[in-house]
Amino acid sequence: MEIVPLTHVIALSAVLFAIGTIGAITRRNLIVILMSIELMLNAANLAFVGFARALGSTEGHVFVLMVIVVAAAEVAVGLGLVIALFRNRESVNVEDMSLLKW
Repeated sequence: MEIVPLTHVIALSAVLFAIGTIGAITRRNLIVILMSIELMLNAANLAFVGFARALGSTEGHVFVLMVIVVAAAEVAVGLGLVIALFRNRESVNVEDMSLLKW
């Protein structure tokens, strides 16, 4: 069985993180921004697992589990914001979120 080099894993992680960053910065749709943030979190997970395998430790897997928990909480809060925004403004445009202030 051939093992993927650590440089390839980190390069893929960096590319995924860059795509997520560009998506989060350039988009105005809240759902796409949340998906981009999830892509960035998964890129970090890939880097954690790659380094854990290269170093022969299990701490990277523990960090991955914590990131997955944070991602689940982010999705729950983000989905609540999306639903509140859509109910009030019938749009998921981020610029409309300032209109939710009292």
